[in-house]
Amino acid sequence: MKKYGLIGFPLGHSFSRNYFNNKFADEKIDAEYVNFEIPSIQDFRRVIEENPNIYGLNVTIPYKQQVIPYLDELDADAEEIGAVNVIKFIREAGQKLKLVGYNSDVVGFMGSIKPLLKPYHRKALILGTGGASKAIVYGLRKLGISSVFVSRTKKEGMLTYDELTPEIMQEFTVIINCTPVGMFPHTDACPALPYECLTGKHLLFDLIYNPEETLFMKKGAAQGAITKNGLEMLLLQAIGAWSIWNK
Repeated sequence: MKKYGLIGFPLGHSFSRNYFNNKFADEKIDAEYVNFEIPSIQDFRRVIEENPNIYGLNVTIPYKQQVIPYLDELDADAEEIGAVNVIKFIREAGQKLKLVGYNSDVVGFMGSIKPLLKPYHRKALILGTGGASKAIVYGLRKLGISSVFVSRTKKEGMLTYDELTPEIMQEFTVIINCTPVGMFPHTDACPALPYECLTGKHLLFDLIYNPEETLFMKKGAAQGAITKNGLEMLLLQAIGAWSIWNK
């Protein structure tokens, strides 16, 4: 039986295991999908050694960048993005195991947000600077949207939450939450935005999918903004991962 799985920490919120195991059952595929909740990226080698039948892994917080040094090769998109969320295990008789990193987050994100974009959606604020945000800025650039990162601490070329003036909020009409703020079980939290500056021209996209509507989304909707969570993006990136593992 082939094995696939997810590495990250923590994984209590993860959707992938049920999605793939249901897919395997429905399509009568002789495979299983397992969560590998590892507290350190150094445990990655142990996962590989103890599971000689793994053919693919997904990667989530906080290892999308940390896993790269453990891989043999990156595809062009993953290399340019600087983050990996899919690993393909190439096992050939008589050959050393080869691990190749890909990024299907960008395909999932672009497919999910594109139908909501209007001509006035030209600039975006990206909340958070982790591995997921790298794919988002890459996808936005492909969609012709420029972006600026927003961080809790002052960093060169980025804004802090305290610097989000009404003028900036009016100029940047797309806001993407790439942080875990507001994710279950901490559903009463949200990024520290001046929500009173939002309008009906704003589009708020939250990578979080549990809960279905985050406080970030609720506060945006109350101001007339269009909102969307990360569930469709997750589904699209999962479909992308499966195609990578089987090509």
